[in-house]
Amino acid sequence: MKKTFIGPRLRQLRREHGQTQAAMAEVLGISAAYVNMLEKNQRTLSVPVLIALSEQYGIDWQDVVPENSSTRLADLRHAFQHPVFADKTPDIHELQAALDHAPVLVENFLTLFQNHRTTLENIMRIGGERMPQELASLSSETTIHDFFRRHSNHFDALERAAERLAAEQPCPSDEMHMMLKTRLRDHHGIDVITLPVDEMRDALRIHDRPAGKLKLSEALDFPNRTFQMAHVLCFVECDDILRDITNDKSLDTDRSIARCKVELANYFAAALVMPYERFLGLAQKTHYDIDRLASAFSVSFEQACQRLTTLQRENSRGVPFFFLRVDEAGNVTKRFNATSFNIAEQGGSCPVWNLHNTFRTPGVILPQFVELPDGERFFTLSRTTERPVYSINTQDRRLAISLGCEIQHARRLIYSSTSPQPVEDGFSKIGINCHLCPRLNCSQRAHDPLVVELPTDTSRRGETRYES
Repeated sequence: MKKTFIGPRLRQLRREHGQTQAAMAEVLGISAAYVNMLEKNQRTLSVPVLIALSEQYGIDWQDVVPENSSTRLADLRHAFQHPVFADKTPDIHELQAALDHAPVLVENFLTLFQNHRTTLENIMRIGGERMPQELASLSSETTIHDFFRRHSNHFDALERAAERLAAEQPCPSDEMHMMLKTRLRDHHGIDVITLPVDEMRDALRIHDRPAGKLKLSEALDFPNRTFQMAHVLCFVECDDILRDITNDKSLDTDRSIARCKVELANYFAAALVMPYERFLGLAQKTHYDIDRLASAFSVSFEQACQRLTTLQRENSRGVPFFFLRVDEAGNVTKRFNATSFNIAEQGGSCPVWNLHNTFRTPGVILPQFVELPDGERFFTLSRTTERPVYSINTQDRRLAISLGCEIQHARRLIYSSTSPQPVEDGFSKIGINCHLCPRLNCSQRAHDPLVVELPTDTSRRGETRYES
């Protein structure tokens, strides 16, 4: 069992109540010396003291015991991966010590770093123009990405709700469409109808609540029609769960809350269509063969990839993945993360990463071993995914997706058997994007980095015009 140190939190609690160490010791029924040692992290918290803290001060134990320390540790590592800290990066033990001994300082540092990210994001978004006041906060997309990441891209309440529904109305994957259609009609008075593209205009789904109709566009293929019905069912049957999950101080605008509920409903839909234990079991059995998974659960390749990022249930975890989707111009259109990989937020992903080469070979999975500037290594799988095609004008509407895991998990994936891990110098040296990448002598560099000054020598010509 992991030892629990609570020094800074205990000291803060005592000061909030205006108590000396002796006064707190008397309330808790322990010695003042023991309180002193607890505050200095020289002793670990015992269960009787934890109970006494809860009873005497009326606080939830979760307010005392550190939570999500692994996530906060990952947040710190992400922050110090920024090029501005390139020459003075603390090691993992120093970061853990900071979390254990100075959690308030860590929170303040991360808040400051988040503000720094906000500023950079908005500067990049407006291209150097005068910044409007409404852009002084993170975009909804970034807020929701960070929210999902803090939860390790896993929401157990929605998983359990999906499992309860599946147990109530069990059916094979290829009959899920009819089950959902019947349930919406019989339990909620919602008739599902599929309408021509011309009638739906630019909408793929419209839930007409007053009329009791769920309208789906013919532009959606069969798996996506099933997914959209499951999405709507979440709002109908799990609205209380959505409210509880989005009752979070980081979601501070109506737009962020609404957008987050949409993503959570998508999460529920995936959990219902691809039940956790069955999906994880087949993933492990097939060594994460994505095509096999998509076929077995009657879902798209992209849906199977995204579901793989959510398998983080306690005591029943899958390989932790990140998921990234970009368009042909390199703009990021979707991202989820259960790893320490620092995903590009504004597009311009590294051209050395073969994610962008997938457009040359549609439908083909491209494996790649990559290394980030800080030395972290990942195994990635990139492939195109198709958008709905319903007319001559909507052909060739492709996006590219990449699924990746930390290098130690690569051997668990069937794709590593055909692409063995390269020797030391064989990893592709990628970055987040050119604005933040500190690498020197990269032939693919398209911009000067924001925080690193590249060398300039008038007597030589480097591989790009940014270095000489």
